[in-house]
Amino acid sequence: MPNFAANLTMMFNEVDFLDRFAAAANSGFKGVEYLFPYDYEPAQLAEKLEQHGLAQVLHNLPAGDWAAGERGIACHPDRVGEFQEGVGKAIEYATALNCPQVNCLSGLAQDGVSDEDRDATIISNLKFAAEHLGAAGIRLLIEPINTIDIPGFVLNYPEQARDLIERVGSDNLFLQHDLYHMQIMQGDLARNIERNQDIIRHIQIADNPGRHEPGTGEINYSYLFKYLDDIGYDGWIGCEYVPASTTDAGLSWIKPHL
Repeated sequence: MPNFAANLTMMFNEVDFLDRFAAAANSGFKGVEYLFPYDYEPAQLAEKLEQHGLAQVLHNLPAGDWAAGERGIACHPDRVGEFQEGVGKAIEYATALNCPQVNCLSGLAQDGVSDEDRDATIISNLKFAAEHLGAAGIRLLIEPINTIDIPGFVLNYPEQARDLIERVGSDNLFLQHDLYHMQIMQGDLARNIERNQDIIRHIQIADNPGRHEPGTGEINYSYLFKYLDDIGYDGWIGCEYVPASTTDAGLSWIKPHL
C-alpha cells in the first residue's frame, strides 16, 4: 500500500502552518512534506513532528526569493555562492528534522545567459550539493515542472533530469516525479513511471486540471496506486495538491489507503 505524506504548504490551509502537523496526524497521515522549513527554527519543527508522530519526508533547498517569483537559483551563474550557502542551510534543517531527502528546484531561465553557461552552472551546483548532502546522509532530488504553471522553468521532462543525473555523475542524485506535472507535459503516466523507475525516489500527486485532490480530474489514480504497488515502489507519495474546498472535505479519496 502506498505511503502518503501530506504537503503542509498546500493542504490544511484552514489553520496556521504550525497547527497543520496536528491536522495531518488527526487525518491519518504518518508523513509530511512542505516547500520550505526556513521561516521556523529547526527545533520548533522537530517538536511538532515528534509531538504528532510524523516523519518529515521532504523539503526543498532554499530557492531564492519565492514571494518575488523566483523558483530556484541552481541555474544562475551569478548566485553560486548563495546556492552553496543554501546547501549548508538545508543540511542543518534536514539533519534536525531527520529528513532523508531534499529537492533542488532548478530555477527560471535568465536573459543573457547562454544554454551552455546555464547547464554548466546547474551541473556544477548539483555536484556540490550531491557531495555535501551525501556526506550528511541526505539524498538529493531534482524535479521537472510543467511549462504552464511555471513558464521559463529550465527542467520540464524526466529525460532532461536523467541527462543531468548522468552528467553530474553522482550516486546521490535522483528524480522527484510529480505526476501532475507529467500529466501536463507527457501523459502516459504508468509507462512514464516504468521508464524512470530506476531513478525515481519520490512521487508527488495532484489531479488535472485544477491541481486538486485525486478524483477531481482526468488522472486514474486508483489504477496508478495499484500499479505502484505492483512494481514495488516503496517510497513516499507527497500529496501536493490544492483542496477543491476544505482539506477534510476532500479526503475521502485517501481513506482506504490510510
